[in-house]
Amino acid sequence: MPNKESKTIDLEKSLVELETVVERLEGGELSLEQALKEFEHGVKLTRECQAALKKAEQRVEILLKKTEDAAPEPFKSVESE
Repeated sequence: MPNKESKTIDLEKSLVELETVVERLEGGELSLEQALKEFEHGVKLTRECQAALKKAEQRVEILLKKTEDAAPEPFKSVESE
Protein backbone atom coordinates (compact mmCIF):
# COMPACT_ATOMS: atom_id res chain seq x y z
CA MET A 1 0.00 0.00 0.00
CA PRO A 2 1.55 3.36 -1.04
CA ASN A 3 2.32 5.91 1.62
CA LYS A 4 0.05 8.98 1.44
CA GLU A 5 3.01 11.26 2.16
CA SER A 6 4.77 10.08 -0.99
CA LYS A 7 1.77 10.97 -3.17
CA THR A 8 2.28 14.33 -4.81
CA ILE A 9 -0.28 16.18 -6.84
CA ASP A 10 0.13 18.57 -9.71
CA LEU A 11 -1.45 21.60 -8.05
CA GLU A 12 -2.03 23.55 -11.26
CA LYS A 13 -3.64 20.54 -12.96
CA SER A 14 -5.84 19.92 -9.92
CA LEU A 15 -6.96 23.56 -9.83
CA VAL A 16 -7.89 23.47 -13.53
CA GLU A 17 -9.80 20.24 -12.93
CA LEU A 18 -11.56 21.81 -9.95
CA GLU A 19 -12.59 24.77 -12.12
CA THR A 20 -14.06 22.35 -14.65
CA VAL A 21 -16.01 20.59 -11.91
CA VAL A 22 -17.43 23.91 -10.70
CA GLU A 23 -18.42 24.92 -14.24
CA ARG A 24 -20.20 21.61 -14.79
CA LEU A 25 -22.05 21.94 -11.49
CA GLU A 26 -23.04 25.55 -12.23
CA GLY A 27 -24.19 24.57 -15.73
CA GLY A 28 -27.24 22.80 -14.33
CA GLU A 29 -27.19 20.09 -17.01
CA LEU A 30 -26.26 17.21 -14.68
CA SER A 31 -28.62 14.73 -13.10
CA LEU A 32 -28.71 14.65 -9.33
CA GLU A 33 -26.53 11.54 -9.25
CA GLN A 34 -23.98 13.07 -11.65
CA ALA A 35 -23.96 16.32 -9.67
CA LEU A 36 -23.31 14.43 -6.44
CA LYS A 37 -20.42 12.55 -8.04
CA GLU A 38 -18.94 15.79 -9.39
CA PHE A 39 -19.37 17.46 -5.99
CA GLU A 40 -17.65 14.54 -4.26
CA HIS A 41 -14.78 14.74 -6.75
CA GLY A 42 -14.54 18.50 -6.18
CA VAL A 43 -14.33 18.04 -2.42
CA LYS A 44 -11.55 15.47 -2.88
CA LEU A 45 -9.63 17.83 -5.18
CA THR A 46 -10.08 20.71 -2.73
CA ARG A 47 -8.71 18.66 0.16
CA GLU A 48 -5.72 17.50 -1.89
CA CYS A 49 -4.94 21.08 -2.94
CA GLN A 50 -5.26 22.35 0.64
CA ALA A 51 -2.90 19.63 1.87
CA ALA A 52 -0.36 20.43 -0.86
CA LEU A 53 -0.50 24.14 -0.01
CA LYS A 54 -0.12 23.47 3.70
CA LYS A 55 2.92 21.28 3.03
CA ALA A 56 4.45 24.02 0.88
CA GLU A 57 3.79 26.63 3.59
CA GLN A 58 5.52 24.43 6.15
CA ARG A 59 8.53 24.03 3.88
CA VAL A 60 8.74 27.81 3.43
CA GLU A 61 8.57 28.31 7.19
CA ILE A 62 11.45 25.87 7.69
CA LEU A 63 13.52 27.54 4.96
CA LEU A 64 12.93 30.99 6.43
CA LYS A 65 14.16 29.87 9.83
CA LYS A 66 17.39 28.64 8.19
CA THR A 67 18.11 26.08 10.88
CA GLU A 68 18.44 22.36 10.43
CA ASP A 69 16.43 21.46 13.53
CA ALA A 70 13.43 23.68 12.74
CA ALA A 71 10.13 21.82 12.64
CA PRO A 72 6.93 22.74 10.81
CA GLU A 73 4.59 25.02 12.72
CA PRO A 74 0.95 25.86 12.15
CA PHE A 75 0.46 28.57 9.56
CA LYS A 76 -1.37 31.57 10.97
CA SER A 77 -4.18 32.52 8.61
CA VAL A 78 -5.30 36.11 8.20
CA GLU A 79 -8.93 34.97 7.80
CA SER A 80 -11.31 35.59 10.66
CA GLU A 81 -12.72 32.46 12.21
